[in-house]
Amino acid sequence: MSKFSVVMTVYDNGVELEEHLKDFLTQDYPVGYEVIVVDESSTDNSDDILKLHMQQYPHLYKTFLPKPYRDVIRKRLALTLGVKAAKNEWVILSDIHSFPPSETWLSELSESLDKTSDLYLGYFTKKGMRLESYEEVDYAEKTIVKAERLKADGHKGKMMKVRRGKYDFIVVKREKAHDALSFFEKKIGFWELLGLRLGILFK
Repeated sequence: MSKFSVVMTVYDNGVELEEHLKDFLTQDYPVGYEVIVVDESSTDNSDDILKLHMQQYPHLYKTFLPKPYRDVIRKRLALTLGVKAAKNEWVILSDIHSFPPSETWLSELSESLDKTSDLYLGYFTKKGMRLESYEEVDYAEKTIVKAERLKADGHKGKMMKVRRGKYDFIVVKREKAHDALSFFEKKIGFWELLGLRLGILFK
């Protein structure tokens, strides 16, 4: 079975942490795993909630992104800090809003990895988890660039999420994680964005 490091960032997500952090921490996974949360200088009670959970769950770790960096490619920088702290073979770039639907998520994920791909995009659907595999990280660039732009604009639509590349998490080999993060918050022009949208829709 594969070893995973789940990495996510939070900013003033105290309510979501209270409701969903345990979904990540109570996975039935015998190999063991770690959850790393990067706090982007939250002003609410996020830090207190993380400290309380750390007392109960030793596989939870937290790190901190100083406030001066909050407006400078903040998500990519925050996730980079989390990836640097990761110890396991596979890194899962996740989000507190995209919490696992069951405690067998990691077990199902481990069984689905074919070892020949460097990156997977994961979707939680009504029929269960769906994975798209990419032999090389660069092959996923178009989907990641488009999806992260939509997230930055506050777009949370679920209709046809797979067709539109609206993944819930990314699974990537740790040594390739920084390559994947280079696609986050990438600035592109209108026509390039239109090409990305069409390419993903008709893939």
